[in-house]
Amino acid sequence: MKLAVLVFPGSNCDRDMFNAAKHSGVEAAYVDYRETSLEGFDGVLIPGGFSFGDYLRSGAMARVAPIINEVKRLAREGKPVLGVCNGFQILTEVGLLPGALLHNDSHLFVSRNEQLTIVNNKTKFTHQYDKDETVVYPVAHGEGHYYCTDDIYDELVKNNQIILTYNDNPNGSYKDIAGITNKEGNVCGMMPHPERAMETLLGSDSGVKLFQSMIESWREQHV
Repeated sequence: MKLAVLVFPGSNCDRDMFNAAKHSGVEAAYVDYRETSLEGFDGVLIPGGFSFGDYLRSGAMARVAPIINEVKRLAREGKPVLGVCNGFQILTEVGLLPGALLHNDSHLFVSRNEQLTIVNNKTKFTHQYDKDETVVYPVAHGEGHYYCTDDIYDELVKNNQIILTYNDNPNGSYKDIAGITNKEGNVCGMMPHPERAMETLLGSDSGVKLFQSMIESWREQHV
């Protein structure tokens, strides 16, 4: 398996994503936002940071980056697409995930470890976790409040698209939502950083199972 790690002008978690992929035993390569092809890649990782400074709205400018058409193509083909933090914001802006990300209720930047609950362990990204398992992922965001309408929320619940919730909501996200998938289950976005939770020495290894789940799901389809 070979994963593309997208790099925008303001990305600052791209190396974390790259290292998480390599730590999980697969190939990974950085791909510049100006590229127009993702041929040869089996999935996409969209890291956190401030893709274009995010002065307009987080992820809004990344929506028109040349590489985005290829991200959409891979998503349509059922390949795994994972967006974390600013990557989550980008996925909502390009329409691959429903809802939007707003400023934290506190209007403060929040950076700390958070306890979260795996509410759906039947997805390509979570099947190695136990249902209702508590995990610890770092958060680092100023616009992490996940917002959606009641109708969208009902659809998320109906289709089991909510995979991760905060135990102690740090940003005011609707119904404590921290991570969701698309209806097809191959596109995942979350605000917390599983790629920064790969080593107990650094505070948590809760993210290991997420990357292993994604990789094993792909291998089951291709071996």
